Amino acid sequence: MSDKNVMVVEDNEKNRKLMRVILKANGYNVIEATTGEEALNLLKDQKPDIILMDIQLPGIDGITLVKHIKADATTNDIPIVAVTAYAMKGDEQKILDAGCNAYISKPINTQELPRIVEKYIKKL
Repeated sequence: MSDKNVMVVEDNEKNRKLMRVILKANGYNVIEATTGEEALNLLKDQKPDIILMDIQLPGIDGITLVKHIKADATTNDIPIVAVTAYAMKGDEQKILDAGCNAYISKPINTQELPRIVEKYIKKL
């Protein structure tokens, strides 16, 4: 069992399951949240090593959630990777400006996901 925890904030069950399977196969513990509110509640008790953040969430959207996390002294050092179908020109910069460390577009590249997670966890 890994001592590295990855929080997946994703409202789509298929995407969440895909990320969970990939991450667990690569030895990570997975913490799942389906909404921004749920993620904020989980972060009160747990501090993951990295957060994979969907941008289009019901309720609190991913950009707003990233800003909340980065504004909180207890969570602002957690790397956040946006995982999104947003692919419009300028969206990547908007996501990075909000505080995300990186950006993965959907559909998820199953080889790229563990490499990106490892890259940001190693920086800790």
